[in-house]
Amino acid sequence: MKLVSYTTQYGFGGDGRYDLARAARVVAGADIIALQEVERHWRRTNLDDQPEILSRLLRDYHWVYGPAFDMDASESRDGRVVNRRRQFGTMVLSKLPIVWSRLHALPMRRTVRPLNTRNAALECMIRTPAGPVRVFSLHLAHIAAEERLEQIDYLLDEHRRAVSEGGPWSGADDEPSREWTHGEPEPENPLAAIWMGDFNMEPGSAEYRRIVGGTPYHRGAAYRDGFVDAAAFAAEPAADFHTHEKIIDGRLAKRRLDHCFVGGMLADRVRSASADIGEIASDHFPVRVDIDLETPGLTGRHGGG
Repeated sequence: MKLVSYTTQYGFGGDGRYDLARAARVVAGADIIALQEVERHWRRTNLDDQPEILSRLLRDYHWVYGPAFDMDASESRDGRVVNRRRQFGTMVLSKLPIVWSRLHALPMRRTVRPLNTRNAALECMIRTPAGPVRVFSLHLAHIAAEERLEQIDYLLDEHRRAVSEGGPWSGADDEPSREWTHGEPEPENPLAAIWMGDFNMEPGSAEYRRIVGGTPYHRGAAYRDGFVDAAAFAAEPAADFHTHEKIIDGRLAKRRLDHCFVGGMLADRVRSASADIGEIASDHFPVRVDIDLETPGLTGRHGGG
């Protein structure tokens, strides 16, 4: 299956032009799309409802939007309140149904300067032919490694509790007349997970090592309840893999800030990982991962369910 993660910079390209349709064209066709920096009702983007616009541009997808930042943007018109929220967050779109979702508000440190905003991780459970998988679109803090480490620790704790906690509901429905379950079986909350997004960290950093661990004498090691970097396990590794370019101290810095991490049981299913280097629809380059989610086998002993 084709996965893509894209930090859209709310539709502003590397050329400074606002064009959300251009960003939509970049990701169109993928099986699962994780977007970051998607917003609603901001003056800088004409008060656009970007999730709604994207859903019209990408008609063949189920979708969920998760706002990390939420402020009132209501107004009075003709004697009534027009309720509106100014939001900024992440989004998941999938050609397969999104069975359930939840939004994780990540730990945040209050700053004196510079501006710091709330970050979140949007979790979506999708039943793939391989088995159920929890797909995340997330955006970590941009200021300090310490804050990102706290956010990663939170996500790892949630990940390891997933199977024992269950999904949106669990147990036998003892009041079927109230239709809590609509007659459906208990939804899965599998260990199998994929994290995609803007991590604001580079390979080898303390935050990166917190996710993948340190196995210097056992390269290729993968823990069942841990994560690996899809790029490191790809059968077809990319020669030049970076997702962001910026002039820092007078020099061009090419950094890989956007990543795809897959659960240990998915490591050998990664076919390729790359970035669309030079794409100008945002200030980041999209990350593309081809992974075998077609072949059954994630459930049972592989820990998918």
